[in-house]
Amino acid sequence: MAAPQMSMGELSKSLAPVPNLGNAGNAHEEQRDGFWSSNPMFTFVNNVARSIQQHRQSLDLINPGTMENINKEVAKDVFLNQMQFSGLRADISKTFAMNPIFQVSHGLSIGGQLPAYSFTAMVGNEKTFFQGTIDNEFSLTGRFNHSWDKHSISKLTFQLAQGQQPMCQIEHDYQANDFSLNFKTLNPNFLDDTYKGVMVGSILQSITPKLSLGMESVYSSLQPGVPGDAALSFVGRYNAGDWIASAQLQAQGAFVASFWRKVAKNVEAGIETTVQAGMQPTLNELMQPVYQTVVDANTTIGAKYEFRQSIYRGQVDSKGQVSFMLEHRVLPTVGLLFSATIDQIKNTANIGCGLSLEFAGSEEVMMMQNGMMDANGNPVEGAQLA
Repeated sequence: MAAPQMSMGELSKSLAPVPNLGNAGNAHEEQRDGFWSSNPMFTFVNNVARSIQQHRQSLDLINPGTMENINKEVAKDVFLNQMQFSGLRADISKTFAMNPIFQVSHGLSIGGQLPAYSFTAMVGNEKTFFQGTIDNEFSLTGRFNHSWDKHSISKLTFQLAQGQQPMCQIEHDYQANDFSLNFKTLNPNFLDDTYKGVMVGSILQSITPKLSLGMESVYSSLQPGVPGDAALSFVGRYNAGDWIASAQLQAQGAFVASFWRKVAKNVEAGIETTVQAGMQPTLNELMQPVYQTVVDANTTIGAKYEFRQSIYRGQVDSKGQVSFMLEHRVLPTVGLLFSATIDQIKNTANIGCGLSLEFAGSEEVMMMQNGMMDANGNPVEGAQLA
């Protein structure tokens, strides 16, 4: 729960009196107490702050989540845009410990956009997490998270690739009882006279137990001698339990609306519409350059079927692209992946097949992977009968 606010009168009374000042000191203290308690301005501020705090506590508000997950149920859970692949791929992982976790993975790919080989190492505990990946072209990516407490977490993401500009992102999340704050900076440069890079700050506040509103500010200054740009984005999210609706008015002139619905126990569905407005240069009858407004819209509908050993995802958009993905768990440590995409407008198709293998570095880890033991080493009741 949030710490109770202290009024200015209570703050002044909690201060210890200054000793050995004689009558002058006593007179000054009485004058100070009278000022804090009788001044109309401070009395009004204290009353308003106390009323707001009491009203917030009476609403039973909950944490609204983070800004980047405003439409997570649709974009990341139902849709498969971030999971699609083409060609053949194989992921081989070996876990040496579960608490704290230590895992290494080898990735192989043929005929797709993924690197031919990649090596990933992951280590972490309840507070700290680190993951690093290097591929056959010596491109290095890393992610480091550290949780200071249950409210604050710092993140660092970096990437080094040949022929590309190095990328570094520093981020900090603060999640209170009824709001979330996020600050991040991309490729910051504090050595020059002025800041260079991209800086983003956002806040997401619960208005009611179901409704939350937020705002995001972006400041970009990349080129020396060129003034930086600033923009604002506004978001809203309504969580009714079995359905969630969200809307985003982005600074780039785009409007994104999404709707997620829990259709059945193992079935989820989602729809998302994106409307992008922009200016496109063209020539008029006198061959003079003019700008005209261009509006581009796209709507995507998808569904997710989740069963005991399989997950089916499918989606179709208004631009004629149909996608499908199957994740099937043959054994607790062996999984099969199948991905397919057909673009009706471009008359193209992509197919991907994958295999994932997980090995245990010890008998204890193997029992945890098979669901016979939890992360604390305790046997799971009824696992032998499954």
